[in-house]
Amino acid sequence: MHAVPNKHGRHAVTLLAILAVFAPALRAQNPNKPESAILQGTVCNTQNQPLADATVSLEPRNQTSKLVSHTDSQGHYRFDAVPAGTYTLRAKAANYQEANEDPILVQTNENRSIVLHLAPEPGKGKASTSLEFSDEPKFTVAGVTDPTNLGGHGSDVGLRAKEALAKDTASLKHAEPDSETAVTAPTNSIDTADMHERRGDIAERDGRLLEAVQEYQRAAEMDPSEPHLFAWGAELLLHRAFEPAIEVFTKGRGLYPGSVRMLLGLAVATYSHGLNDQANRLFLEACDLDPKDPTPYLFLGRLEESEKIDPPGWTEGLKRFVSLHPENALAHYYYAVGLAKESGQHPADSAAIEAELNKAVEVDPHLGGAYLQLGILYSGRKQFPQAIAALRKAVEVTPFPDEAHYRLAQVYRQTGEAEKARTEIEMFNKVSQQKAEAAERERHGIQQFVYTLKDQSAPSPTSNPP
Repeated sequence: MHAVPNKHGRHAVTLLAILAVFAPALRAQNPNKPESAILQGTVCNTQNQPLADATVSLEPRNQTSKLVSHTDSQGHYRFDAVPAGTYTLRAKAANYQEANEDPILVQTNENRSIVLHLAPEPGKGKASTSLEFSDEPKFTVAGVTDPTNLGGHGSDVGLRAKEALAKDTASLKHAEPDSETAVTAPTNSIDTADMHERRGDIAERDGRLLEAVQEYQRAAEMDPSEPHLFAWGAELLLHRAFEPAIEVFTKGRGLYPGSVRMLLGLAVATYSHGLNDQANRLFLEACDLDPKDPTPYLFLGRLEESEKIDPPGWTEGLKRFVSLHPENALAHYYYAVGLAKESGQHPADSAAIEAELNKAVEVDPHLGGAYLQLGILYSGRKQFPQAIAALRKAVEVTPFPDEAHYRLAQVYRQTGEAEKARTEIEMFNKVSQQKAEAAERERHGIQQFVYTLKDQSAPSPTSNPP
């Protein structure tokens, strides 16, 4: 005979039945569950202005019910708890043509950002192929100065990262001419935008920086093509005119929303100006713009290496870099750095970190950073012979291996080899000084622009610390 449940027992049975029915739905709505992902981003017009109340839909390939969202006042949209799969992302707004991104492969536990640009319907808005310079730029470059205010001896890791990113951005311009005669125009030549840009290249090479930026500006005003606008913005960024660079890259991005390097230039200028949260989103958007292009991931990885924390979505982006470019040593290295920051190098994750670092040095045996991280990993495990071997290799292949010497000193202290520890500290001090002097020489080799914003009565505070 079965016992009849009392009133409390019946209530418990009823509650369990309800939970059994709704548990799958509740799990599907939890964005923290590993089986789901987050897809978010911004809807803008072709002038890079956010569009509020745009309708955004995420349509799975299997034709099941689609997800629908609406942008907020800043043009942002967000889909939580997105199952892994292949989707089409669509956006539409009043007086604008519909735009879509297809296909989108959403991976498990991914946090992805995508920007959609909507072109105006014919006759409903400004043509997306013209850039107005009837209003002059909001800035004036008045001169150049040595960057003597940036701190002594290049000790600021963040500053060095910004300088490196600016040089990387400038390197995305067209290749410099082999000789001045190849680009010098006769005095009676036709006045063209290309001619002004070539004159800017010559002036930059010869150290006539004010003349160079004026030539790049003139070229972009005469012909606001993607190359001319990018060259102007990159010149401003290289010489630390961050606010003007942001203005130029923003205009360029609005005109050429498919340009990866224009978006990267805007991201670097924004990051260098101290707007880190905004820059973080822009770097991820650059990776999403053309996932097969390795350049944005390399920028992302350089920042991952220098930042103390791991911004949301960065490690997922670097994981995708590895999946798309398994032959790239830096992809494995930067992903390992991201994993280490994300996990704190917990034992449960150290095997994955070690595997990525070993793959990195397998592909590129001269990648000093990967040997350094292997040495740190082995040291944390108390695997001192392996740590010493990896750190010795880092010393061998790294130009200024100051941290490798310092880490070796720590290992030797733990193994009781005091004399070797003392020698490594001496080498650390020596190499650190050499590294600082080299950074200082390089820094003074790149002068910075002095510029004035037209809505300010005083010159822009270029002397503020970064």
